[in-house]
Amino acid sequence: MKKRTPISAIMTKDVITLNRTDSLETAEALFKKHNIRHIPVVSGNKIIGMLSHTDLLRISFADAIYDDEEYVDAVVYNMFTIDQVMAKNLVSVNTSTTIKEVAELLAEKEFHALPVVDKNTLMGIVTTTDLIQYLLKQF
Repeated sequence: MKKRTPISAIMTKDVITLNRTDSLETAEALFKKHNIRHIPVVSGNKIIGMLSHTDLLRISFADAIYDDEEYVDAVVYNMFTIDQVMAKNLVSVNTSTTIKEVAELLAEKEFHALPVVDKNTLMGIVTTTDLIQYLLKQF
C-alpha cells in the first residue's frame, strides 16, 4: 500500500450535483437513479453544502405511518428547501490530501463523505465506500 497516494486517485470525479434552487424531489430522484448517498450542492463550481440521503430520511418522518408514501414525500419535500436541509459547515479536502489523511478524518468525524475542493472549485467527492473499495484492492 502506498502511503502518500493522493485522494484524487480514488475520488469520484464525475460528481452528481444539485443547485440550491432544485427541489428535494429532484434530490430524491438523483439518489435513487444513481444509487448514491451524498450530493454536493453547488453555486457554479463552488460547493455551498452537502445533502445526504439520511437528511431526506430525517424529514420524511411520515413514511412509516402512511400507505401513500409518494404523496407524503411530495408534501413533506415541498415544506422544505435544499438550503434548509443540507449541511452547510463542510469539512473538505484537496486533491493532494493523502488517502491515509482522508481515512483518519472520516474515522474521527461522524460523516461519510467529503467534498474534494481545489481553489474553491469542486473537483470530486470521496466516500467511506471509496476508501473500503481501495483497501479491498490492496489485498
